[in-house]
Amino acid sequence: MTGPAVMPAQAILTQAPALDPVAPSAALPSAVEVAVVGGGIIGASTALFLAEKGIRTALCEKGQIAGEQSSRNWGWCRNTGRDIREVPLMMESARLWAGMDARLGRETGYRRNGIVYLCRSEAEVARMAGWLQRAEPFQLGTRLLSSTEVSALLPQSERRWAGGLHTPQDGQAEPQHAASAIASAAAVKGAVVLTRCAVRGVETTGGRVSHVVTEHGTIRCTSVVLAGGAWSSLFCGNLGIRLPQLKILASVMRTAPLAGAPEVAGGGDGFGYRKRMDGGYTIANLGGEVSEIVPDTLRFLPDFAAAARGSWSKLRIRLGRRSIHEAFTPRRWPLDRASPFEVIRTLDPAPHLPGLQGALGRLQQSFPIFREARVLQRWGGLIDTTPDLVPVISPVEALPGLFIATGFSGHGFGIGPGAGKLMAELVTGEQPCVDPRAFRFDRFAERPRPRPSETAL
Repeated sequence: MTGPAVMPAQAILTQAPALDPVAPSAALPSAVEVAVVGGGIIGASTALFLAEKGIRTALCEKGQIAGEQSSRNWGWCRNTGRDIREVPLMMESARLWAGMDARLGRETGYRRNGIVYLCRSEAEVARMAGWLQRAEPFQLGTRLLSSTEVSALLPQSERRWAGGLHTPQDGQAEPQHAASAIASAAAVKGAVVLTRCAVRGVETTGGRVSHVVTEHGTIRCTSVVLAGGAWSSLFCGNLGIRLPQLKILASVMRTAPLAGAPEVAGGGDGFGYRKRMDGGYTIANLGGEVSEIVPDTLRFLPDFAAAARGSWSKLRIRLGRRSIHEAFTPRRWPLDRASPFEVIRTLDPAPHLPGLQGALGRLQQSFPIFREARVLQRWGGLIDTTPDLVPVISPVEALPGLFIATGFSGHGFGIGPGAGKLMAELVTGEQPCVDPRAFRFDRFAERPRPRPSETAL
């Protein structure tokens, strides 16, 4: 068997992917109705739907729009294998994705080529069947494939798979285009988009939100939406609000255009792939994320104990640079001084190269066509994860006017448009598009503590 066909090591870029630029607004507004903190796909989508309602909105991003995980993910927009609690919101997101380019007047790269989870064993087939049984009421069009049907769907694979879980209606979009396109459209529709504008914190009047304090000045507002991704727990800490959330390192690579490889996106046996709009492939290590031990690991250990037991065999636990850095990051700071969000504007971790190389090798063994793949670039990103691997999309009762949309646990890109729509409805008091109770913030104070679904993939 021939080894992986890659470019010489010095020719492979190890850096964050290039993003479509978003033109920022020229001036800081003195007042808006809603300030959205965080310019990833969740914050941008929230700003878009608020702007479409005529709500005066400021989208404040400390760095570049979509500069972190919103542009560094795989690009899957899937219902397949999701926690059942997320499925109604993902169904709404899929509906929104289908009309997104027309809505924005911009290209997001969204298309429906389907997604398939590949099973190595009958035990994995049984697990997929368990998920499918729970998802049956939603009529997603998902099918459990036999070994023969997998071979027909993916003739490029020389491996005999035990079966697969296939949703033809699942889609994908381009992370380097989508969130930027959404933020740009929000600006056209009236939102103020501010980049390199860190929000240091929130001020209150009469016990409720009244202002956000940015590094460039104060904005009066009646509501704040925190969509800070991996930064959200730190932001909440300065408000005296406990948000149990950790960061998980995910690593991704992309290849040059490759003819003859599958159109259907897939994952199995420690790899995931999808065809990109440029003809290349995004490849990642399915289930091989890295977790560094940081102060929050100990702080939130009781919350994450159940998740750790279920994922211990998959996670790589280590000490690293972030372990040291976060030990010295202040948990509280005055609003008239530089915040941690100005010290480091973009979380840009190095990818876990052994994990990526292992994923590529396993992919090449299963799909010989990928032995011809020429790797061009690799990068890392930090996923914001909650104890039950389900996001928070919720008001915070302890601080009226504060709303949180975070903790999407690696599922946020695909569900982003629906999450933004739901958050805009919660802020304005409208009838929500889906039942938001599964995403409420106060579930973390309940006992027993929330835990991941046993059937989610």
